[in-house]
Amino acid sequence: MLNGSYEPIMRSVRLGFFVVLPLLVPGPSPAETSVQRPTTPPVRAEESAAARPPSHAVGLGKQLSTADGGQIFGFDINQNGDDGVLASSQTVTSGGELLVSVETFDQNSGKITKSFAKYEGLRNSYGVDGIFMGDVALITHYVEPKGSIYALRHYDVMNPVTAKKFTGEWRVPVKDTDVLLTAENQTTPTAVMFGIELKNQDQPDLIVSDVATNKSRAFHLDPNLFGLGNGPQLGQYTAANEAVFALSPDGGRVGGAAPVNILVNLTTGGQTQFNGLNEGPFGSGYVNGLAVDPNTGIAATTTELNAQVEFYDLTKETGTAVQLPCTGDTSQGNSGAGITVDPINHLFLVTDPFYCNGSDGSAIIVYDESGNFVEAITGLKFFIGEPPAAINPSKRMGWTFGPGFNNLQQFFY
Repeated sequence: MLNGSYEPIMRSVRLGFFVVLPLLVPGPSPAETSVQRPTTPPVRAEESAAARPPSHAVGLGKQLSTADGGQIFGFDINQNGDDGVLASSQTVTSGGELLVSVETFDQNSGKITKSFAKYEGLRNSYGVDGIFMGDVALITHYVEPKGSIYALRHYDVMNPVTAKKFTGEWRVPVKDTDVLLTAENQTTPTAVMFGIELKNQDQPDLIVSDVATNKSRAFHLDPNLFGLGNGPQLGQYTAANEAVFALSPDGGRVGGAAPVNILVNLTTGGQTQFNGLNEGPFGSGYVNGLAVDPNTGIAATTTELNAQVEFYDLTKETGTAVQLPCTGDTSQGNSGAGITVDPINHLFLVTDPFYCNGSDGSAIIVYDESGNFVEAITGLKFFIGEPPAAINPSKRMGWTFGPGFNNLQQFFY
C-alpha cells in the first residue's frame, strides 16, 4: 500500500503504487534484454489448459458499501476463510475533520459484520496493509500530533480478523518506518514488506516478519536502485526463500533502460538480478504491477508504455510478453495495473482499467502461467494505477475496488 499522512484524492491502494504516466517524448532506443518474446500468440479461453470447471460461473457478484459511507483505504480477504477487513475514511467538516473506522465483512455475502476503531476528528486514520497466515491482519494507524501535519505511524494487529477488533501491536524493526508494500502471502509465517525510513532520508528497507509472533528483521536496500522514483513492486517466491522486486531503474522514462527484476534472499539479504523485457518503440516504462507464484517461481508484471504483460521464469531468468486485449505496443493509456496470483489454479489476474479502449469499461484479465488468455471479467469500473484484486483461490472468487470510492465489487473467475 502507498500510504500518506493526509487523505488522498484518489482511492487508496491495497498493495501497490499509483503511477504517473510520463509524456511520450522520443528518446534513445531501448536497451537489449536477455529475455525473448513468444513466437505464437496466446490461445483463447476455450483452448486454455487453465479453463474453469464446467460448473463455474464467471462474472460479477455482490457489491459492498462501507457502513459509515467512507472511502476505502485498503482492504484484504482471508484466503482460507470467509472474512475480510477494510479501512474507511471521509472528510466530514470544512475544517478537515475525518470520520474513520475499521470494518470487517463477510466475503460471501458482502455484508459488513462489524465497524470498530471509530473516530471523528483531525488526528486518527487507518489503512489496511494486508492479511497474513493465520488470518492475521496488519493495520497502519496514522496519528497526527497536535501542531503537525505529519502523521506518526503505529501498527495494529488483528489476530485473527474474525476477532473483529485489534488484539495487539506490531513492532516495526526500524524506527519511524512507513510500510508501503506487502507481498501477497497467506501460506507461510514469513511475510515480506517494503518500507522507507521517514526520518532517515527515506532509506528503503526490506522487512521480513512473522506478524503473528512479532518477530521481524530488516535489510537496508540501495536507495539509488530502490528509491520511490523507480516504482518498486514486491512479490514473494516462497519456495526459494526470496523476496522479488520489479523496478524501473531510470524512473520509467520514454526510451529508458529495461526494467530490473531483483531477488533477495530472506536469510542473508543477498541479491541477484536480471533485466526484464523492454519492448515497443518507447520501451516498457514503469512496472505497474507484479505478482509471483510462490511455488513455481513464475512472475508476471504489467508495464505502462507498451500495455504488455510479461511472464518471467525467475529460476531460468527468461520471459515472454503478451499484449493486453485490443492494444498495441504504444497503447500507453490502456496499460494494465495491479496483478494478483492464484497459486492453486496457477493463474494471474490482471487489473485492466481501460479494457478494449474502454468500450467495455474496466476488466480483470485472467492468464495462465504461460501467458495464455483464459477469460475477461468485464463490467468493472477502475482508475489509472488500480491495485490488484484480493482473491480466495479455493472459491474462485475475489473482491476489487468499485464502482464508487466507498464500494468493493465481488467477482468470480
